[in-house]
Formats: sequence, C-alpha cells, structure tokens
Amino acid sequence: MAKDIEKETEELIDKKEQKAEKKAEKAAAKEKKAEEKLNQKKEKAEAKKSEIVSQVRELKAQIAEETDEKKKKKLRRQRDDLIAQRDAIIKSKDGMTIPLAPLAQKRIKACIAIIVVIALLFVYLQTGMVRHGLMGSLGIPQSTFVGVVVKDGDGNKHNIKVSTYNYYFAMLYNQLQQTQEQYSQYGMEVPEDQKIDFDKKLSAQKTKDPDDEKKEITWAQYMHDQVLDNIKSTYTYYYEAVKANKGKEPSITKDQQKELDEALDNYKSTAQGYDFTVSGYLTAAMGKGVTEEVFRKEAKISYISENYQEDYQKELKAKQYDKKEYEKYRDENKDDLVSVDIKYFECDSEDDAKAFKKALNADGSNFAELASKYSSSDFDKKANKNEVETTYKDLTKPTLQGMNGAIAQADEHEHSEDEEEEHKYSGLDWVFSSKRRAGDVKQLSTSVVYIITPARLSDTKTVTVRHILIKPFKNEKGEDGKTTETDSENASEASDKEWKNAKKKADKVLAEYNKSKKTAAAFGKLAEEYSKDSNASDGGIYENITPNQMVPTFNAWCFDSSRKAGDVSIVKTEYGYHIIYFEKTNDLTVWEYTAQQSLASEDTSKAIEKLEKGYSIKQTWLGSRYFETDTDIDS
Repeated sequence: MAKDIEKETEELIDKKEQKAEKKAEKAAAKEKKAEEKLNQKKEKAEAKKSEIVSQVRELKAQIAEETDEKKKKKLRRQRDDLIAQRDAIIKSKDGMTIPLAPLAQKRIKACIAIIVVIALLFVYLQTGMVRHGLMGSLGIPQSTFVGVVVKDGDGNKHNIKVSTYNYYFAMLYNQLQQTQEQYSQYGMEVPEDQKIDFDKKLSAQKTKDPDDEKKEITWAQYMHDQVLDNIKSTYTYYYEAVKANKGKEPSITKDQQKELDEALDNYKSTAQGYDFTVSGYLTAAMGKGVTEEVFRKEAKISYISENYQEDYQKELKAKQYDKKEYEKYRDENKDDLVSVDIKYFECDSEDDAKAFKKALNADGSNFAELASKYSSSDFDKKANKNEVETTYKDLTKPTLQGMNGAIAQADEHEHSEDEEEEHKYSGLDWVFSSKRRAGDVKQLSTSVVYIITPARLSDTKTVTVRHILIKPFKNEKGEDGKTTETDSENASEASDKEWKNAKKKADKVLAEYNKSKKTAAAFGKLAEEYSKDSNASDGGIYENITPNQMVPTFNAWCFDSSRKAGDVSIVKTEYGYHIIYFEKTNDLTVWEYTAQQSLASEDTSKAIEKLEKGYSIKQTWLGSRYFETDTDIDS
C-alpha cells in the first residue's frame, strides 16, 4: 500500500515537473519572440538617435554663426528639443539603444514551478551565469537577496539588498559617462586614466588603482570598489541620523521632497511615452531591482545622509577654543595672520605696469585714475574710477596669494630631479615685510602695489550679512505673448538698458522690503523669492565674512566702520546689483576666526575619521552574483 502511494506521488511529481517544464519552454519561446521584436526596435531607435545627433551638430554650428539674437534663441530651442528627444532614448544592458518596453511585467506573469526554479538556480550558480537566469530577469533576487552588510560603530549589522547596489552602480556609471561627455562637449582631451570605452566591457579595460598609482585595476573593479565606498559613506551618516533622532528616520526638507517628486514626475512622463510604468523604466535604465520604490527610498536616504553630515560638520566646526589656544595658534602662524592695507592693480603687460608706476603720485592719490586708464574692458574702466575697486584693507598673505597676481607668484628657479622643490616668493615677502612703510611702491612684472598700512595683526571682526542679487536682464516676449526676464550671460558685458532693468528691479525689491517688518527674516524671504545667487534658498545669508572675501564694492560696504545692524543698501558689482542687509558684527576678530576655523577643521577631520572607521561594509557571496557589472546604462 505504501509503495503504491509512493509510486503515485512520484508520478504526480513527474507530471508536475513535465507541466512546469512545458510552461517554462513556452515562457522562453515568448521571451525569445519578444527579444526579436526588441532587437528591431533597437535598430530603429539607434538610427533615430544617430539622425538626432547629426541634427544637433548642425544646429550648434548654425548657432555659432548666427548674429541675430532672436534667430539664435529659436535655434537653441530646436537644439534643446532634439537633445531631449535623444535623452529619452535609453541604452539597454547590451549597449544597444532602445525605447523601453515593459518586458519585466510580462515575465512576472509566467508561472514557473518552484522545483524548476531551484534546479535552474543551481545550474546557473555553477556556470557563473546566474545574473542572466529566469529569476534574474524578474528582478526577484535583486529585490530580495542581501547584497551587502553594513556594520555600525555599535556592532549592529544592517542588511542592504542587491537593488541598492545596482542603484549606486547606475548612478556612478552615469556620472562617469556624463563626465566624459562634458570633456568632449568642451573640446578637451579626456585624461588617460579616466578614459572608458562605454561600448566595451568594463572588465576588459584598465585604469590606475586609486590606492596605488603604480598598479592597474579593471574599470569593473574600480566601479565595484567605488560603489561599496559610496554605499558605506551614505549609510554611515544615514544610520547616525536615525540614531540621533531616537531611532526614527528623520524627515527631508520640503525642497528636497519637491526635487524628488519632480524627478519621478519626469521619469513618469518619459515612461508613459513608451507605454511603460515608472518602475519598469527605472529597472531598464538603472538595473534589475531598481523600482520606483527603491529609487524613492535611496534618494531619501541620500538626502537624510547629506543633511546629517552637513549638520554634524557644522556643529563640529562651530567648536570654540579658549584664549590660550588662540594665542598659541597665532604665535605658530603669525606670517599668515598679519594683514596689510594696499592699493593693488594687475596690468595687461609689464610695460603698462612700468608706465603705471612712473605716473603714480607719491601719495597714491591718482591710483584709481591710472587703474581706470589701464583697464582693458569698458566695464572695468568705469568701475575702477571708484577707488574701493583697487583698495584692499586687512589683506592677508593667503588671500593675496589666492588672487593669482604676478606679485604673489613663486620666483623662477632651477632644481635637480632629486632635489626637493622649495619655492620663494620675493613679491609677497616684500609686501608683508616689517621694513615696509606707508607710501612704498612695488612694480613686479604686471603688478603694481602701493602700501597704505604695513603688516600688523588686525583687530577687525568678521561680519554676517544677507543679500539679494539682481542680475542685468532683458525683457523678452515668448511665443505665448508673455514677457519673461532673460539674465545676461555675462553681467560685465550687459547693455546699459539691461543694467537699468536690474536697477529698477532692485529699487522695487528694496521698496517691498521697506514696507515689511524690516527684519532679517523678512529680508530672507525676499532673497528666496528674488535673488539670483546660489544662496537664495538660505535667505541670502553669508556668515562670518572676512575682509576681501567678497568683490571690492561689496566688501567695502560690509566693512565700513559706520556699519550697524539693520543697515540696507544697494551696491553695484561686476555681477549685478546687490541689495545688502547688515545682520551683525561677530565676536571674533578675523585672525581669531581663522584660528578657530583651522583648529576646528583639524578636530572635525579626526572626529569624522573616527566615525567612518567605526563602520564597515562586506558583500555577500550570493548577493554579489546579481550585482550589475559590465552593464551599459544611460538614464
């Protein structure tokens, strides 16, 4: 009786296996047919892309030759439309170009018996082809299997799925690809150790090992190492953020949420054009397992990580020190802390600089006049008539060196290959010498320097301001009849009309501020709305400004001795009109602030190094079988 039951069970299993095998064969046949159709689409898409690339090249040539701004703008719109079409064509895993199709959804519907899946899994593991197996095509392992394990400083282990690895791989791959495209776009040669042929396998190409430049590794190994580093770095600060938030995941900012939603809306719009889901689109563009849910989760984790890292570093850098520590730093770094007051101008040629010095009055009273005379552009000729443009107060040696003038260049000298190179800076040494006296003049190559106040330790304090930048612009009517503002590409070359537009708008914004409560918060809201500077979203704030950190007229307004909290003015610079709000004079002198920043920077580096060393990352053997590698991705 038992034998009969066993026999019947075996027959039943055989029938189920046969049935499952037939279904698998049908599914494979369907897949093959779908792939044949896909190949046809690939060829058509590739041809379309080549056609678009040619059209873009032609339009770029026309734009370069066109002198009429209206026609040039129309050509640019045509170019941008074509580029958008080109970017909507996504590269598949085999490097061909295809419009995405929802193959993953079709494959999920194929019902395969578990016994067959297990059998196939072991076959693929043994042959090293697991990534191309049936389960791999479904994206199930990537969404299920643990790819890497991150261990935190407390010894807790965090399992991270393969899909996360594939997400980071796609991000890095695209970054490398875009970097090469930018080199090409600007007609620059790609550095030898950064060259990648994206039509070839990464495992067949080599580059320098970042940890040992004498060694070479494959680009595949480079990518893998970088992906692990990126995951470890991001998740280190993410887990620290969660721990600092009592075990709960912190929220991201409204702007970050908006940015994320807009990115996914753009993906959705493109995906719909191919009758595709967002998840299907992302999977094809970024790798198996990378769905909309994964994209949203990883983007959010990156934001949280970035926010915590920024706040953590800000907290560390704000560390204060006692008087003795500042004085010790001062004594050890006095050469870089003392400052001078000078008039300084860089001529276009050495002959001009010699003529400048010869014509300069002993009291330096005509310095601005000569600076205007020897300026090369019309904008500078007008601007340099204002003496603050060429007057630098509380100027330190590192700041002058950062201005890259001839006065701060290293002296020419010869040395053997075996000899350690030591630079001498006779120009800087002259400016900051204790022998200098007011009225001393130095012409070195193209530089002319007039000493106002010799080197000393200044008691000037740092300041905090907010500002709203209004760039020169022109009003243009679009095809819809609406008038829009178009910022000048280069403010110093803007027309008088464009500058007048900017001044009118600056006056209007200032009037709006004057009708408000006239607080820093009220000014900050206007900065968020109107400013064209990169810090607009931060309310236009610049904290702890040091002398000569800003362009001359901006700097002169900030460090005017009469300046007090709440002062507001409009100042013109080479970038546009700045509506500046003076928030406060800070407690530390410039040299104390420099000492505090240096000491805190050193302590910050040590704290970060200790934190990051406390975390480790390790890949799993099974998960690594499903990692993206040698894959051509272009999102």
